[in-house]
Amino acid sequence: MGRAKLVQLLVLALACLSMMAMVVKAEDPYRYFTWTVTYGTISPLGVPQQAILINGKFPGPRIDCVTNDNIIVNVINKLDDPFLITWNGIKNRKTSWQDGVLGTNCPIPPNTNFTYKLQVKDQIGTFTYFPSTIMHKASGGFGGFNVYTRPLIPLPFDPPAGDFTLLVGDWYKAGHKALEQTLDSGNSLRLADGLLINGRQRGPKFVGEPGKTYMFRISNVGLSTSINFRIQGHKMKLVEIEGSHTVQEVYESLDVHVGQSLAVLVTLNQAPKDYFIVASSRFTIPVLTTTAFLRYSNSRVKASGALPIGPTTHVHWSLKQARTFRWNLTASAARPNPQGTYHYGNIKPVRTIVLENSAAKINGKLRYAVNGISYVNPDTPLKLADNFNISGVFDLNTIKDMPTPDNPVKLGTSVIGTALHDYVEIIFQNSENTIQSWHLDGQDFWAVAFGPKQWIPEMRKFYNLVDAATRYTVQVYPYSWSAIYVPLDNKGMWNLRSAIWQRRYLGQELYVRVWNDEKSLFTEYDIPLNAILCGKAKDYQT
Repeated sequence: MGRAKLVQLLVLALACLSMMAMVVKAEDPYRYFTWTVTYGTISPLGVPQQAILINGKFPGPRIDCVTNDNIIVNVINKLDDPFLITWNGIKNRKTSWQDGVLGTNCPIPPNTNFTYKLQVKDQIGTFTYFPSTIMHKASGGFGGFNVYTRPLIPLPFDPPAGDFTLLVGDWYKAGHKALEQTLDSGNSLRLADGLLINGRQRGPKFVGEPGKTYMFRISNVGLSTSINFRIQGHKMKLVEIEGSHTVQEVYESLDVHVGQSLAVLVTLNQAPKDYFIVASSRFTIPVLTTTAFLRYSNSRVKASGALPIGPTTHVHWSLKQARTFRWNLTASAARPNPQGTYHYGNIKPVRTIVLENSAAKINGKLRYAVNGISYVNPDTPLKLADNFNISGVFDLNTIKDMPTPDNPVKLGTSVIGTALHDYVEIIFQNSENTIQSWHLDGQDFWAVAFGPKQWIPEMRKFYNLVDAATRYTVQVYPYSWSAIYVPLDNKGMWNLRSAIWQRRYLGQELYVRVWNDEKSLFTEYDIPLNAILCGKAKDYQT
């Protein structure tokens, strides 16, 4: 073979290799996890109790990934109950099949497995996962889920020296089965026995270098208790709420309601020693408190002095703080783009839905409801019934867009029918003397307003239509309302639920069907080949 011919072949081979490398690089990375879910014994409040462990850990393993990564999680269920994990705040673009709630998935039977396949498409931020079945969340099975910005996308702040994930929540000494028995007998749950940070009541230590800045990712993974978070002697700069970069205001303490997450920057600019990290309950009597520690790496001094003071039952304080959270409009990051415009305040909603929570007795037992309907899960997941056109599972006329206070509360399977790309205003009306928390799967929304008493259309003049933060969980204060704008740009069957878990367990949830008649992979992926089939869909083929 001549020299010239050999050179041509080498050039051709290098070109092919280069093209292959480009193809490989074109696909977003995959991250694989195998999780075995078991029972185990823990003693976070000094009393041995049964907990739900993932790979022997409580809390479960943390997922760290980068925007657009593909996440493959093989969940092996070794419990004695059917089990599901839901991804709190992960939008699962075009695939509510991976949402991990009973309206979209059949539960994983004992001694079997299911592999979740999700992509953190166009997302950054602080998220969590946890069990969505019955009261499993009360026994553990939860963990952190952090999505980092792609290297080419600049952050709106200097990269921190490191970050810490803090899972904060209330905890009962009784396990999920005992709590279920209490609720099934018609009674409500009493105040939790304590608060935990990363599965411990006292003692987690977070170590940093003097003079450097660290990110603290704080999530409320509890069942029902809002918390206030603060660090002795240090200010906190808020930089992210549930996937949104925020205007960087400085706070001494922050309220984090059930199901919510946020991230702050903390600079270690004090004398080298240990400092108390404090989380305390909000709107409860008595006040529950737990501590952890911020340790300077050269510290030789233990934390001392009084714990920093935080608010307790002050509702107006929390409301005022919530109104200071604003979207950072100059940050480079993925943004919701409803109807082709980033200016969400310029779009007129096509529909207003007012959802009112309530408590009632049905057959002598406590139930919770939305617009007079206390939700009951059918044997066949709603998404399967929709996919296979199975009748008799749900009716889009079960729940109304407005509450009907004169009608008695009844059991039902509530599904609100919407069209893909609808732009909807939802008002959460709270007529009870307890704080509420609402979560919507699969969609971003703007929390545009919080207000007292009863919502009326004239309240729209108080909406923030410029820089409200996008979120996935919103609090509703006692005898108050909260308003959100939702661009329904993600086709599927999506869970809208109370994040107060006893309320959700006893019926305070519904589903939003985001639909169009176009069958296209551009709008929604097909049913997965590994989908578990149950109920009326059991004999169908994927």
